[in-house]
Amino acid sequence: MLKIIKPTLLLNEYSCRKNIQFMTDKARANNIVLRPHFKTHQSIEIGRWFREFGIDKITVSSIDMAKYFAGDGWNDITIAFPANIREAEEINELAEKINLNLLVESVETVALLSIKLKFPVNVFIKIDTDYGRTGIHYTDIELIDKVVGEIKYSDKINLSGFLTHAGHTYKALSRENVSNIHRQSIERLNLLRKKYTSEAGILIVSVGDTPGCTLEDNFEGVDEIRPGNFVFYDVMQYEKNVCASEEIAVCLACPVVAVHKKRREIITYGGAVHLSKDYLADNNNNPYFGLVVKLGDNAWSAPLKDCYVKSLSQEHGVLKMSEREIKNIKPGDLIGVLPVHSCLTANLMKEYRTPEGKIITMMR
Repeated sequence: MLKIIKPTLLLNEYSCRKNIQFMTDKARANNIVLRPHFKTHQSIEIGRWFREFGIDKITVSSIDMAKYFAGDGWNDITIAFPANIREAEEINELAEKINLNLLVESVETVALLSIKLKFPVNVFIKIDTDYGRTGIHYTDIELIDKVVGEIKYSDKINLSGFLTHAGHTYKALSRENVSNIHRQSIERLNLLRKKYTSEAGILIVSVGDTPGCTLEDNFEGVDEIRPGNFVFYDVMQYEKNVCASEEIAVCLACPVVAVHKKRREIITYGGAVHLSKDYLADNNNNPYFGLVVKLGDNAWSAPLKDCYVKSLSQEHGVLKMSEREIKNIKPGDLIGVLPVHSCLTANLMKEYRTPEGKIITMMR
């Protein structure tokens, strides 16, 4: 194993590339566009792996991220976050150089964009198909009418279509639940497309959640998909049977700093500032913050039975270990943790190291 002296995010390049190929093949088989969400990996180098599979359109979550990837030649970018009028100057800088797609969900935002834009942009109307985070609820036809009407008056804004993130698939209890949410979301967007196509022209239906895009094979009525987490997957997806453990492409290597054998716990240098505090709950509703693996020379093991991250503070991780595993652990060892949410862990760590020793940088 590499010389690692502090928490280090390991990346299995082979698994990552296989995940990219899987989603690319699925999109091509369904004759739809894959516009992957790059907020998960936030890396120019990993972005270039997507290019090897023919991807030329991407999704990001911020203006800064759009700038970062535009600087590496990506020129068709959707910022999948409600347009922030306070960043109008930065929006104009990007819109001058690339094909920029924004999200809107209010008449006020469209009106302000019309005033402040110097260059044309495309917009998607963000639709809430029952996730409940943001977007116009698909039943609020009165508001959608007003937004569509405001867009029509603008000479700088083109309506591309309707977009949703069916994030409630992450809380689905079964594959059948995921399938139902997936189909309902598509059907709801297509009802809107049918209603507005005659007055707004050809409209795109864009969906994007990793559980639905991974598990489902029926994408009738969809033009593009925007999953992001699939590039790494994580414990959340593993526990919901969205992916296999070997498809999880990132692992946090943590130094062991203390061993408490009587209570079967070890303390790691690797806490909330490395993993985040996202958690899942076990069958007894107890939270856990990651699963434990053994680190090898070129990879890591499957999750160890009855071993998990019990709690996190800023730098500390408290790992509950099985009686069998704790016998062989001592301070100075390295242990691996598969993160509950790989997107947040990657964002916190800011770089990857492959087991072969290659450093892959991220947006900072």
